[in-house]
Amino acid sequence: MKKFLLAAAIAAVAATALVPSASAAPSPPDTLKWGTCPATTFPTPDLQCTTLKVPLDYRDPGGREIDLLVSKMPSKNPEKRRGVLLTNPGGPGVGGWDYPQLMTLKGLPAPLPQSVRDAYDVIGFDPRGVGHSTPVTCDLTPEQQAIGNLPYAKDAADVVKQARVAKAEAKQCATSKTGWMLPHVTTANTARDMDRIREALGETQVSYLGGSYGTYLGAVYTTMFPRRSDRIVLDSNLGPDGYDVDAMRAFGRGLEDRFPDFAKFAAAHPEYGLGTTPAQVTAKFYDLAARLDKKPVGAFTGGIFRGLNFSFTYGDTSFPMLAAAWQSLDQGKVPTLAGEAATENAFAARFAVICTDSVWPKSVAGYQRDVAVDRVRYPMLGAASANISACAYWQAPATEPKVRITGNGPSNVLLVQNRRDPGTPLVNARKLRAAFGDRARMVTIDQGGHGAYVVAPNKCGNNAVTDFLVTGERPAHDTSCAAETS
Repeated sequence: MKKFLLAAAIAAVAATALVPSASAAPSPPDTLKWGTCPATTFPTPDLQCTTLKVPLDYRDPGGREIDLLVSKMPSKNPEKRRGVLLTNPGGPGVGGWDYPQLMTLKGLPAPLPQSVRDAYDVIGFDPRGVGHSTPVTCDLTPEQQAIGNLPYAKDAADVVKQARVAKAEAKQCATSKTGWMLPHVTTANTARDMDRIREALGETQVSYLGGSYGTYLGAVYTTMFPRRSDRIVLDSNLGPDGYDVDAMRAFGRGLEDRFPDFAKFAAAHPEYGLGTTPAQVTAKFYDLAARLDKKPVGAFTGGIFRGLNFSFTYGDTSFPMLAAAWQSLDQGKVPTLAGEAATENAFAARFAVICTDSVWPKSVAGYQRDVAVDRVRYPMLGAASANISACAYWQAPATEPKVRITGNGPSNVLLVQNRRDPGTPLVNARKLRAAFGDRARMVTIDQGGHGAYVVAPNKCGNNAVTDFLVTGERPAHDTSCAAETS
């Protein structure tokens, strides 16, 4: 799942204090040596970076070490500073060292509020295995990367074909020059890394803001380290079992939930020629997918087209580009699309985390059955999200059981969730909310897209998060935010 950063807005919502506010605190003495950050496509004047060494295997804390790139956007208001806010933008396989700066870009309608920036040193990091931290590789070829995560399976034979690809990918991961890392590139170990960052910063507690896969990472951290957790915000939530086979299959459900928003947009813009009613736009989807299956336009098969719709419904601001792509494909032209292609490391690190975290089904016949079921249940994408992956052949099992998310710990967790999220559907967010019990409250927002805080315009939802981070106040009960038209 990509970093989500599109737009935001701030306003007010009633809340009840459940977590005591810390008094303003001076910057603590930390053990890290801060310097310049890596080059990127946008300026990062407010960020400082450093490298922290952590154990590869926490069962052997004096053994082999790996590097983590850590960033800091310091509070510039010592009187209002209350601590540090660790962040993670999602993934897995996505770097996060630049995320604090991304959330402040002036091109956004409402960047990360100054009140949050005053209250915290905002901390980013590339997780183990990713980017500028010690990275993993699976030696994936350009052809393997072009296939994507899970290609759409038109029939049972396509599952067999993908099984051969998946088996080769798993072997390449295990035999690569970083195969020795794979058993240790887990969410639990990344949570332990986060606690090492806390310790190196000289803090007794940390607050946290995580989106998408970062919600599971945050849930694991606050489960493992409940008394070191201050204010925990989880935005666009995976279920309590993380990125397992059920979460993968939920992508099919997510696109079904989200697509009506795009269909409404396209119908309201007849200049794209995709239909004048949502029903006509939906019919055009299936017509285009079927035509591209028979005769691709450039690299755009029916499966690639389906995946394109999944990716470009993450935010409303992508709707015009998606509609223009449909228009081009309908005319037999290759569309021009803006976006950053995933790196080989992103694919490899994603495999490392999701395949090692969970035990995945291994039967090809079982995947064939799931594909057949989800092709009917979620016809837009289900035959892709139920398809077999490298995890079915994974050769580097985790060294410990998966962390079980429970309600044990302080009442300091706030979940924020869009109703129509393609990547992390509401149904799984509700499961995570139930697992946390009275530790958590959830704000459900009547809007679509992947990401709610800072990345979507609902003022009620944005302010609920800001209030919690700055004042410690959160809703007394689970609550909903109505749709906003402007």
